[in-house]
Amino acid sequence: MRILVWFRNDLRTNDHESLFRAAQLGEVIPLYCFDLRHFENTEYGFPKTGAIRAAFLIESVAELRRQLNNSLIVRIGKPEEVIPELVQELDIDAIHYHAEATDEELRVEMAVKESVNIPVNVFYGHTLYHPDDLPFGIAELPGVFTTFRKQTEKKCRVRKPYSKVQIAKRAFEIEMGKIPSVEDLGLESHIPDNRSVLTFKGGEREAESRMAHYFFESKSVSNYKFTRNGLLGANYSSKLSPWLAHGCISARTVYDELEKYEIEVEKNVSIYWMKFELMWRDYFRFSAMRFGNKLFKPGGIQNKKLVKKTDKTLFYRWVNGETGIPFIDANMRELNLTGFMSNRGRQNTASFLAQNLDIDWRWGAAWFESKLIDYDVCSNWGNWAYNATVGHDPRNRYFNILNQADNYDSNGKYVRFWIPELKHVPAEFVHQPHTMSIDQQALFDVEIGKDYPEPIINLEESYRQIRDRG
Repeated sequence: MRILVWFRNDLRTNDHESLFRAAQLGEVIPLYCFDLRHFENTEYGFPKTGAIRAAFLIESVAELRRQLNNSLIVRIGKPEEVIPELVQELDIDAIHYHAEATDEELRVEMAVKESVNIPVNVFYGHTLYHPDDLPFGIAELPGVFTTFRKQTEKKCRVRKPYSKVQIAKRAFEIEMGKIPSVEDLGLESHIPDNRSVLTFKGGEREAESRMAHYFFESKSVSNYKFTRNGLLGANYSSKLSPWLAHGCISARTVYDELEKYEIEVEKNVSIYWMKFELMWRDYFRFSAMRFGNKLFKPGGIQNKKLVKKTDKTLFYRWVNGETGIPFIDANMRELNLTGFMSNRGRQNTASFLAQNLDIDWRWGAAWFESKLIDYDVCSNWGNWAYNATVGHDPRNRYFNILNQADNYDSNGKYVRFWIPELKHVPAEFVHQPHTMSIDQQALFDVEIGKDYPEPIINLEESYRQIRDRG
């Protein structure tokens, strides 16, 4: 029996149910398709997948091919066109794949199913908790994360990961296909800035290496709860998100290693907090499954009637890190140059665009989709909706940017790291350099309005407007 295993955002051989089940039944024919629709320009005019994330994806696929004993077939094309051709050419008996949660992916799945006349078996491998094990149906997903967490922790267990699958060298004759370059996908290559918090390289081995380092070598996970809001350095958080997003490692595997850590090293609140964050990741995916395309609407899952600005000039000042608000600009420059940004930075930059600038939040979500090396459709759009007050939090919440800057970058080290124009500005002015006098600007070697921009808005006035909007 020949089973085609269609890889998507699950680029691993460990804890891969569709691969595991296929290997039990017969000969595995593994496939990955580079779907060019993922690399086209969005309606906003920039690539759906940017060069940094595309490079990470390419590395991950190359590593998957190595893990599969060079048996991975690679094609550039639409899965619904590629798969039926392979089914016929290789006399495939069945297809296995892991289901996705959102519309674009689901439409491709449906097109694949409609294109073949053989059994198609669908598995769930992206979440910590299996959907079948939840104490409620997806349609009854609690509207508040805390309720979801408490019920799930009380009534649910995390399944053990599936064993790693070894694939024999291919016995069939077929062109295996070249793994494309970034340029082959229609993008301009981009070498990430050497100031990146970590040198992210795609693939299952890199994921396992990073987890081993963060957990058992450095034991940094023991302090995760207290360092996770850091802005500079590799080990303030696990940085596993790029590999989780591409499925180079599974949430269950991470959870299993945390359980081992608790036995072999220590059990504390930080270990629990990493499990807590994995549950948030689940919650966003299950929410996407429940609410469908509401996730991408201006009013979100709350169906709010929003009137948002569509000012491209303001938007691109935010995009390019030229708002004149150093904490925002530093984070945006880090994102653009490295493909990564801390969780604290993501929350603040999202709040600033959606709330302070009152710009259509979907523009920001699309920019993050293009730039983030760890882009995950459910977490990205769910978090943006949350910060735009159209997600699961009904409150009119927003971040006080200057308070956040003082709390998480009190000495301005992070701002100066990414905005060298302000490298001589002391802590008392670094988050509001426009408040310096002309003499002070001369003393600290920066001219506001020339070397670094004036603020594009008055923050205090914007907070009043947010409150007035309710």
